[in-house]
Amino acid sequence: MAVDRTLELESDDRRATSDANLLEAEGRTATDNDETKGKVIESTEMTFRDTVIPSWKGQLTFRAFVVSALLGVMFSFIVMKLSLTTGIIPSLNVAAGLLGFFFVKTWTKAMEQCGLLKQPFTRQENTVIQTCVVATSGIAFSGGFGSYLFGMSDMIASQSSDADWPTRSMNVKNPSLGWIIGFLLVVSFIGLCSVVPLRKIMIIDFKLIYPSGTATAHLINSFHTPQGAKLAKQQVSALGKFFSFSFLWSFFQWFFASDDENCGFQNFPTFGLKAYQNMFFFDFSTMYVGVGMICPYLINVSLLLGSILSWGIMWPLIETQEGNWYAAGLKPSSFHGIQGYRVFTAIAVILGDGLYNFVKVLGNTGIALHRQLKNKESRTVLPVATDGATVDGVGAPSFDDQRRKQVFMKDQIPTWLAVGGYVAIAAIATVTLPRIFEPLEWYYVVVIYLFAPALAFCNAYGCGLTDWSLASTYGKLAIFVIGAWAGKSQGGVLAGLAACGVMMNIVATASDLMQDFKTGYLTLASPRSMFVSQVIGTAMGCVIAPCVFWIFYSAFPDLGKQGSEYPAPYAIVYRNLAILGVEGFGSLPKHCLTICYVLFVAAILINVARDTAPKKLARFIPIPMAMAIPFYIGTSFAIDMCVGSLILFIWEKRNKTKADAFGPAVASGLICGEGIWSVPKSMLALAKVTPPICMKFLSKDMNVKVDDFLATLGR
Repeated sequence: MAVDRTLELESDDRRATSDANLLEAEGRTATDNDETKGKVIESTEMTFRDTVIPSWKGQLTFRAFVVSALLGVMFSFIVMKLSLTTGIIPSLNVAAGLLGFFFVKTWTKAMEQCGLLKQPFTRQENTVIQTCVVATSGIAFSGGFGSYLFGMSDMIASQSSDADWPTRSMNVKNPSLGWIIGFLLVVSFIGLCSVVPLRKIMIIDFKLIYPSGTATAHLINSFHTPQGAKLAKQQVSALGKFFSFSFLWSFFQWFFASDDENCGFQNFPTFGLKAYQNMFFFDFSTMYVGVGMICPYLINVSLLLGSILSWGIMWPLIETQEGNWYAAGLKPSSFHGIQGYRVFTAIAVILGDGLYNFVKVLGNTGIALHRQLKNKESRTVLPVATDGATVDGVGAPSFDDQRRKQVFMKDQIPTWLAVGGYVAIAAIATVTLPRIFEPLEWYYVVVIYLFAPALAFCNAYGCGLTDWSLASTYGKLAIFVIGAWAGKSQGGVLAGLAACGVMMNIVATASDLMQDFKTGYLTLASPRSMFVSQVIGTAMGCVIAPCVFWIFYSAFPDLGKQGSEYPAPYAIVYRNLAILGVEGFGSLPKHCLTICYVLFVAAILINVARDTAPKKLARFIPIPMAMAIPFYIGTSFAIDMCVGSLILFIWEKRNKTKADAFGPAVASGLICGEGIWSVPKSMLALAKVTPPICMKFLSKDMNVKVDDFLATLGR
């Protein structure tokens, strides 16, 4: 799964290639030396012309999968923590590529000194590691542990708008390690089979760029040049330093957190107690500072604007209507009170933004595909790719193009294997899934699998054009269609969430595999090794991700509870989407629906403005999807991310070259350090070891009252 350097919003799935800045600093090879127009440009593949390409089996080494498994576990913890806190997941490709390169280089150097090295480390093997690691950790995201899958649980149902339904028990399925692993094994592989027969059309005939896959390939190519290897060593050093700092800082903070959710540095009233009560504070999370350094400035500013709009303006105003718009004295988690406004307005913006981008990307995909097929016999290709150089500007294939095409077409994946695999897995799923989820009838599953290949193709093609995966949008579509079909009295909520998981996994893995084929095409990795590494990585993820989730689930009894350390905010959002699909809007508090309509239309209009305004202005127009995220979960993470943006901005002003080269490595270190701290933290929680200190902050008046009370106890 080759994703971008930007925010992989669980609800947004926007994928762009901000890795370009990094590549400018570290990935330039002879390809960039276009000395004269009209002459053959010295190519990347000429740089590697004396390097032997291993066979596809030779690319699948034991050491590659050992390193992939270790990194897969590490990144699964990171992705899981992010999924269960805010749902914002940045790209970890740079970290995966760097660490994979570093570990295998260290391995091969040790073997070489012992005289035991049989096979040198190649960029093809590096590509296999990259593919396998991201496929493994990707299951921690697409598995729905922070969204649709955990949204089925009783913990989330008790906080959702169906909490009082008499049929709630039909729409609840609590997590269990056995059925989760079984579910993922059934649904996670079929997407790989759906687009395999189209790999030549997508990569060679249509020349789709797949920006994330292309950026990853250039990164790997650069590592294996002498200059790139030297820079990679420096980047790993930077990553290690900030990893250590982040891990130790998280360890230090743990001592002050006690058992009370209001204790610790994460509740530091940075801007005063009044601002803290309205969720405006900096919580000293190095993870989200790192995420902010990776995400584009516009994403972070959009998050901050959404925080100000919701927690700074809307919620304080609506709270003044308590007793008028909604009953006074309701529980904070009641969807008939302020909680209903917070969740459903966020859903309205998510749906408006998602619908607009769904129509736009689907429309662009259809138009581009029509033009491509119409001009099939001409020299015209999609204006999205420049895979290699041309000769005399007339479009003659370059050495790079010829070499890559030769290798890409050498090891074919039989079409019968893909088609037969799809049919076999679909048949198994049709029998198995209704046994896991009783409301999900077998004919619902058949309908999903009949439409899935077309949707997988659309997602893979659109991702190749724009780098945007609409996997979660297709998942939400399945929620509404299957949920409404099943109905409220027949477990429609559970059926819709399960259908979301099936659809989301199919279309997500399809686009991910095609991204990997593009990476393999540009690094001369065999399509077979790409396919096998994706399968092995997915298989590892189907076991590793549920086990990682189970550690969190067992260690933190309040997992999924609003206000806890791991609130799993998107689980409630997805569950309420399913409730809307089967029930409609009748249960919303007063005027909530009107506000939702306004925000839904506003999200569409903002997107229209972004796409129609001149580029100079469009870059200042916020992204509605990013604005919606703080509506429900608060603002502290947005402030953390803006701090990360500020750090990167100052760094770029002082030394842009170094910032481009080392920024992603520093950010990855900050993310990984706090993410890995969750492992010993979970172990301590399972062992019933609690922090010894509770650090709280009180107002001056409250502190006087506490002192007076303590004084009375001492008499």
